[in-house]
Amino acid sequence: MNAGRRHMLLALATFFAVGLSVGVWTRAAAVRLAGSQNQTPEIATASASDVGYCTGELKLILRRVLTSCGLAASSGKRGCQPLQARQVAAMSGGDFNALFSPLAERAAIIQFDQDSGRLDPEAVTLLERTFADQRGASYFLVVARASPEGAADYNRDLSRQRADAVLQHLRGRFADPDLDQEVGLLWLGEEFAQLDRQFCQWNRSRPDQSCSTTQLNRSAFIAWIDCRL
Repeated sequence: MNAGRRHMLLALATFFAVGLSVGVWTRAAAVRLAGSQNQTPEIATASASDVGYCTGELKLILRRVLTSCGLAASSGKRGCQPLQARQVAAMSGGDFNALFSPLAERAAIIQFDQDSGRLDPEAVTLLERTFADQRGASYFLVVARASPEGAADYNRDLSRQRADAVLQHLRGRFADPDLDQEVGLLWLGEEFAQLDRQFCQWNRSRPDQSCSTTQLNRSAFIAWIDCRL
């Protein structure tokens, strides 16, 4: 076989080998593409740091409280009054209260005397115990109320006094440099989200006393909440 013929056969063999390899690669790429198109996309899941009560609605309310009701606000504003609270909640009072039902074992109700914003010894004990039981949570919510006796504007101010009493006691009792970035305040007066009798079963500062809705709403609801916002 002369050299020219040998070179021609080698060239044909090389061309055939290259063409075969390209075909194999092309078919393999097509199979991979088809497989990726038929594969179900991975669905994002909630962070494992969220606990069971962290529903979308609760996280939305918490975010609104933190941004609208005075956490780390440069203006120094602390808390939301009843009309603002309705806007923050954007739901009925009953629905607002229902958001916190899963926190029954985590929350506490600090009760006050009629016409009073002063913490009694039992209230102090329960407040300190609840705040100390942080368990790594990020936000401490204080929702103060007033019973329906008297004028609405008076009860707004009274519920604000109760929320402030909780905050001021925490500031004086705990050397927590992050406290003002942790505590969110709502004061609801008598006008929004009154507690009904089912909350009498919750952890209260006066568990040995009879519990009516009137007595129950002379109060501040407190709870650590650990939700990823």
